[in-house]
Amino acid sequence: MNNQRSTRRWVFVALGAAVMGAAGTYQFIWSSLSAAVGTRIPASQAALGTVFTLFVVTQTLVQLPAGSIRDRYGPRKLLAVSGILMFAGYVGLAVAPILPVAFASYAIGGLGAGIAYTVAINTPVKWFDEYRGLATGIVSMAYGGVSFVLIPLVRGAIDAAFTRTLLVMAVAVGVVGLLAAGVLRDPRRETGESTSSASTEQGPDSSSDADSDTRGDTDDAPAPSTEAVGWRTAARTWQFWVFYGVMVVVNGVGLMLIGQSVGFTTGLGLSPATATTVASVIALADGGGILVLGGLSDRFGGERTAGTSLVLCGLSLAGAVASGVRGYGTLFVVLVGAAAFFRSPVFAIFPSLVGHYYGEARSSENYAAIYTAKVPGGVFGGTVTGAMIALLDWSTAFYVGAVLVVGAGVGTFALRPVRTGAAAGESPPSQ
Repeated sequence: MNNQRSTRRWVFVALGAAVMGAAGTYQFIWSSLSAAVGTRIPASQAALGTVFTLFVVTQTLVQLPAGSIRDRYGPRKLLAVSGILMFAGYVGLAVAPILPVAFASYAIGGLGAGIAYTVAINTPVKWFDEYRGLATGIVSMAYGGVSFVLIPLVRGAIDAAFTRTLLVMAVAVGVVGLLAAGVLRDPRRETGESTSSASTEQGPDSSSDADSDTRGDTDDAPAPSTEAVGWRTAARTWQFWVFYGVMVVVNGVGLMLIGQSVGFTTGLGLSPATATTVASVIALADGGGILVLGGLSDRFGGERTAGTSLVLCGLSLAGAVASGVRGYGTLFVVLVGAAAFFRSPVFAIFPSLVGHYYGEARSSENYAAIYTAKVPGGVFGGTVTGAMIALLDWSTAFYVGAVLVVGAGVGTFALRPVRTGAAAGESPPSQ
């Protein structure tokens, strides 16, 4: 690849990271907005929690149709739509007079954020063969990294100027989406700019997935590939369900750790100052793990890196519980940070593996199907975790989470590329 093309694909990574960061504000800045929303619109904590739940559901479920559209027609129109929706979401929340308007506004923003996420996370898959883990890690890290920078600014401004702050955010995320829509595109296979071929071929019954004759004849639409299969065909392989199960656990335990970190810390008898430190460490470690281990996966392999990382995550989480119970605050903070560090790389590694297993030309669609695991994961991280804490205790609930993550890591070691015929629904050869 010549220098011009090499530079261009890294520009696309930077644009993908900017779009990802804009989408991530809806998830990570909500905790700074919710109290102010509750003050302006009388609402219980349960009602405010529902606002966020609606975001999670819409942000997750829109990715499958968005991914399919992106693979057929390219990213530009989708990015324009996502920018408009993210803009509308913050504007609606800024002026919402009643709770249903807040529900609808944040759900609309969730649709935009979900579209932006699936376009951004799959951009490195389209453009990279080597350095794909590093490139995906950069994009993934921006999801929370941008918000980490913005949270202090938003918290300082939201109480004094709620409407103005949200309108500024609306303009910012809208401009990012529209700017990316004007520049970002996918490579055409016939130009030699595409990534390496998939390790599967379509089976005889997968023609309904291909739909190659329906692809739009647009400048940025990727050319059809006979090597790629859609999510219905991918779901006939055991590898798909390993991906899905691991994502349920990773999302569930991750939301459990992120959402309950303060209560977890104080519930073990540690100080409020330690709880504040833990919340900050989790945010930093989560982004760092995505970047560092995502890059290492290029050298050591995605399956091995992700599996090892998740086993270390589970062991770190168990160690954090044990040290917290004994009152070792500093060690507790370090081990919680390690758990967050080793949990997050899956979000950089799995998009690449899914593209490799089932074909880069359908990678957005297939990864979006697997990403729907965030819905059951969210139920575990919220409702199920709350029930376990109430019925058992903090330490037992988090020990359960640690065991589940170790199991997910062991399952990841079993992953291997789909062999010819397996993606078509045939029984794969003995491994």
